[in-house]
Amino acid sequence: MKNVGYYNGIIKPLEELAVPALDRAVYFGDGVYDAVFVSGGVMFTLDLHIDRLYNSCKLLEIPFEMDRGLLVDEIKRTLAQFDGGDALLYIQISRGTASRAHEFPKNGETPNLLMMIKPISVLPRGSKIKLLTVEDTRFFHCNIKTINLLPNVFAAQRAKEGGCTEAVFHRGERVTECAHSALLMIKDGVLVAPPLDELVLPSITRAIIFKLCEENGIKTEVRAFTVEEMMDADEVLVCSTTKHLVSAKEIDGKAVGGKNKVLLEKLTELFFRKLENEIHEGETAE
Repeated sequence: MKNVGYYNGIIKPLEELAVPALDRAVYFGDGVYDAVFVSGGVMFTLDLHIDRLYNSCKLLEIPFEMDRGLLVDEIKRTLAQFDGGDALLYIQISRGTASRAHEFPKNGETPNLLMMIKPISVLPRGSKIKLLTVEDTRFFHCNIKTINLLPNVFAAQRAKEGGCTEAVFHRGERVTECAHSALLMIKDGVLVAPPLDELVLPSITRAIIFKLCEENGIKTEVRAFTVEEMMDADEVLVCSTTKHLVSAKEIDGKAVGGKNKVLLEKLTELFFRKLENEIHEGETAE
């Protein structure tokens, strides 16, 4: 199949998949999700994404009790129906199916598991992108990967209308993250990232990059920084499951970055080497 859908054990073409109107994801956005990059049938850092998925369930008090091994089996069973190539694996867990009431269902309905796999095109390695700053109007649970994404949707649309690839969220002067990516900056030879508090999602790609920095003697720092600091950074980086690692050439129509190409290229080489090695090892294991 080109687009594969899964709902509570049923696999069929995504366009034919039906979800109950009483799934709490439909009327409350009461659920969590995660997304995994797939290439050649190999899922990149699947374990880390599953860790975050279960943690999101815990933080949102969703009693998702499916055994981890069984979940992986269901993911692989779904992936086996995909035609191949680069793809996005989307995994969503809602609180369950119940009559509409704000309170949690009295009977403790079983959570619903939704998955889909569809082809994607990733930005070429070394891409330079344009960004747009947007006031962060999201709630105070951004550390949970919930499906309540309306502010993200509007920010991404404003970026698209402005000819940009991503929107950069800020609360007042503090930079948090992008609409659907993590944001980093290089300043004076140090890779700087915002703190992982309730305003920032713990990005898997960001964690991988920080680990690579630790292994290769690259200095890192976690601290809050302002829009002004970002605009003056040596490099501004955007990273995510689907964008991998790219840098910004423009923010709000003003040129940024281009001041530490050596470290930027080193980080890019380290990340893509890890990505390519893991995909190759996965293909060999098959």
